[in-house]
Formats: sequence, structure tokens, C-alpha cells
Amino acid sequence: MAYEIPVTQARAELADLINRVVYGGERVVVTRHGKPLVALVSAADLERLDALDAPAEERVAGAVSALSAVREAASAPREQHRFGITAEHRAPGPS
Repeated sequence: MAYEIPVTQARAELADLINRVVYGGERVVVTRHGKPLVALVSAADLERLDALDAPAEERVAGAVSALSAVREAASAPREQHRFGITAEHRAPGPS
């Protein structure tokens, strides 16, 4: 759970709040009139949040790219010879 602090108090204690976030692993929510205004989080937390915001297409493209690399490595001619493989799968379509 995050530690909440009014913006007026946060101004006076900014250095201490930064230390609590960085070294204490806390999350600090700065409020104005009792409503959340901003949050102080560690750089590691921010990276995780950014990764969650990445478009789904970008994550899928990365997975497809990794899968393609695995397929290429698995069908390398040297490996076929090494394991005595004499046939290979070819996708249907014009030759």
C-alpha cells in the first residue's frame, strides 16, 4: 500500500520522500485536498509500468520474431546432418 502525503507537506519533505521510495521500496502518493495528485515510484516500478503499457502488437511481434529465430536454428543444415535427418518440412505453396 502507498504512503499518502499532502502536497504542502511533500514539498517540505521531498528529499526524505525520495529516500523512502529509493531505499525503502515504498510508493508515495501526493494528495491535494485529499485526492491523489501524483505518485513517487522507483525507476524499476516505472519500467514495469511502461512494459505493461506497450502495445499488444509490439509484444506479439517480439514473440513471433523469437519463434522465427527458433525455427531457423532448428532446421539448420548442419543440425540436420548431425542428427541424420534426411527430410525437412516445407510449407505448402508454389515451389
